[in-house]
Amino acid sequence: MGPLQTLSLLVLASLVSSAAPPPSGSGHRFTLTHIDSKGGFTKAELMRTAAHRSRLRAATGFSARPRLRSGQVEYLMELAIGTPPVPFVAVFDTGSDLTWTQFQPCKLCFPQDTPVYDPTALSSFSPLTCSSNACLPVWSRGCAPSSLCGYRYAYGDGSHSAGVLGTETLTFGSGPGQVPAAFAGAVAFDCSRDNGGDWYNSTGLVGFGRGSLSLVAQLWFGKFSYCLTGFFNTSLGSHVLFGSLAELAHGGGGAAAVQSMPLVQSPQSPSRYYVSLKGISLGDARLPIPNKTFKLHADGTGGMIVNSGTIFTVLVESAFRVVANHVAEVLDQPALNTTSLESPCFPAPAGERQLPAMPDMVLHFIGGADMRLHGDNYMSFNEEDSSFCLNIVGTTSASGSVLGNFQQQNIQMLFDITVGHFSFVPTDCSKL
Repeated sequence: MGPLQTLSLLVLASLVSSAAPPPSGSGHRFTLTHIDSKGGFTKAELMRTAAHRSRLRAATGFSARPRLRSGQVEYLMELAIGTPPVPFVAVFDTGSDLTWTQFQPCKLCFPQDTPVYDPTALSSFSPLTCSSNACLPVWSRGCAPSSLCGYRYAYGDGSHSAGVLGTETLTFGSGPGQVPAAFAGAVAFDCSRDNGGDWYNSTGLVGFGRGSLSLVAQLWFGKFSYCLTGFFNTSLGSHVLFGSLAELAHGGGGAAAVQSMPLVQSPQSPSRYYVSLKGISLGDARLPIPNKTFKLHADGTGGMIVNSGTIFTVLVESAFRVVANHVAEVLDQPALNTTSLESPCFPAPAGERQLPAMPDMVLHFIGGADMRLHGDNYMSFNEEDSSFCLNIVGTTSASGSVLGNFQQQNIQMLFDITVGHFSFVPTDCSKL
């Protein structure tokens, strides 16, 4: 489907007032699948599409409400909606709150393999009015208390989605080999006709952001973690864990390997998980990037977010240039694309098809936490032109930087919304 095609969508968000807190000690574990798991793509094709998606992300930047497309995210979650449950496959995104799927009747929906949700055929749907608590974050002006909660969700590129909120039941873990867990909550219906995009291999989106309509926040678990397996092994499932199961596994370094820091809050973007990056090292060399480069400013610009919905890490241009130049020095090769902010690639020696031994890249955070990225967490070999590519892109957007999911491979990430902390530990995610 082209980017200008119109959609009719269903948006879902579980509601605090209608969902009871989980029992003490409860937890759930579900599987994430790679968005290209059914595509049969080569490594080169995966890298090309990933680079394209990340370039789109860097070119458009991100506003208080980012426009999300499945072409920009890499991991899917199987859910079901309603009673009886209707399955749908949603992209897993920590950068937004709302959860949605397509619904009937729709005039210009994108194709999907599973049945399209039809609220008239289910017994569990009930619309919400403007007086409901769930309506407050999205309500439109002029909304009378007794009227249905209609809203207009504006995006940074000028598009929008408009819809009506309603209550519904969600079931997680509807895929093969998973134990289903049903939650009665609220859903927001979005009869949108402006959310064009390529929702490749998915039928919706599930929001794991930090805001009040986030699925995690509304289901009362308070924390969740996920662990992404190797990017190129698309047949290997990753995992997302809720509640008591969200605790970090102690990696090969033991408990001392766990790193933790406070999340930074942005009033302009309350749904995002901001972290306080202060610098970057490559090997033993601290790169000449001023500490203020990644500062989150009072007006909402700058900063760095942790996002499962962006593939390659996005750095503001000044930091990106420094990192790319130092990688070029390590490889002793000039970049093939030196003028753009795309992922830079460097010619490989004749006959060389494996990455050379690269020094670790270390992300230094305020408070002492360090995230160590091995060579295959930031570099890859491009078979099509026999080059080594830095899987980081640059942006001129004032919106700031993003820690992408390629860099998050085999690092278990924990988001504790209750206390506002972010923790991580190196982990073999295939064994979690």
